[in-house]
Amino acid sequence: MAGIGLSQVFVYRRPRVAIISTGDEVVPVDQRPEPGQVRDINTYTLSAFCWQSGAEPQALGLCKDDFEELKARLEKGLREADTVLISGGSSVGTRDMTLRVFESFHNVELLVHGISISPGKPTIIARIGSKAVFGLPGHTASAMVVAEVFLNPFLSRLSGKGDFPEPLREEVEAELSRNIESASGREDYIRVRLVEKEGKFIADPIFGKSGLISTLVEADGLIRVERNTEGLYEGDRVKVMFITPEKGGFR
Repeated sequence: MAGIGLSQVFVYRRPRVAIISTGDEVVPVDQRPEPGQVRDINTYTLSAFCWQSGAEPQALGLCKDDFEELKARLEKGLREADTVLISGGSSVGTRDMTLRVFESFHNVELLVHGISISPGKPTIIARIGSKAVFGLPGHTASAMVVAEVFLNPFLSRLSGKGDFPEPLREEVEAELSRNIESASGREDYIRVRLVEKEGKFIADPIFGKSGLISTLVEADGLIRVERNTEGLYEGDRVKVMFITPEKGGFR
């Protein structure tokens, strides 16, 4: 730039993302969980995801299933960040506070509560004032799929990248190793392991509950099963979206 006489340029700053991890059962990573408790994973996976998506995460700590505490934490996030992620409490149980807290703001607009995808159905997206807020599922695999599908394009737009006709993650075509069942009317995101065999990629599905971290650890990418289909068949050609860091993904 100096060579062409430019001493100043306009730039976009990194979006700031506040992250709140909720749940009476969630404990700090350095604490040994008792029966019925789990360590806080989502603060760290979501923070890493934000960094890789060009944003600056701000962890606001663990929050119990308490209405007033969660609202105070959300108010802090709205003051200090451009958007807020709340992990956990997005379903409809008596201890799920996220929707109630969102609706307690007078300037809230609820955009989404429940999305026809799997994993990640109990997702909330709202706007409080001029800022978007996300209520993500507590299960790590669900939260990361929702982050990939919805949060990543949003952060890309906040970063000044504009529209995104091209995939935000690198993709590769592969051959499916086995049949995958899917419910019509729902978009499924299946974690897969990639194996190179005889000069081509084979996508091997990794099945498991959305609370199993191992399904993310073992996966190289995601394949999408369209909502108007009832599954995919062995031998089908599919596009695999990389989620490993060396390919620009979230693992």
